[in-house]
Amino acid sequence: MLVISSKEFRDNQKKYFDLVDQNQQVIVQRGKDKSYVLVPISEEDRFFLDPKVIQEVKEGIEDYKSGKITKVKKNELDQLLGL
Repeated sequence: MLVISSKEFRDNQKKYFDLVDQNQQVIVQRGKDKSYVLVPISEEDRFFLDPKVIQEVKEGIEDYKSGKITKVKKNELDQLLGL
């Protein structure tokens, strides 16, 4: 694990991104009381971080809680999905 200052990170970003890509844990300290971990994300992660997706999930949860759902049996689901 490497712990570096934010200035060091700014000055050598490529170096630290390359280390993270090689599974090295890099922590960037900002001031005395803030630290950040550099973590690569996948395309799947990007999908789930999309504000539109998050909003749709929240709406789905609210629909479920308020009873705005349709129950479907497995064989009906297969048919709906064309399986």
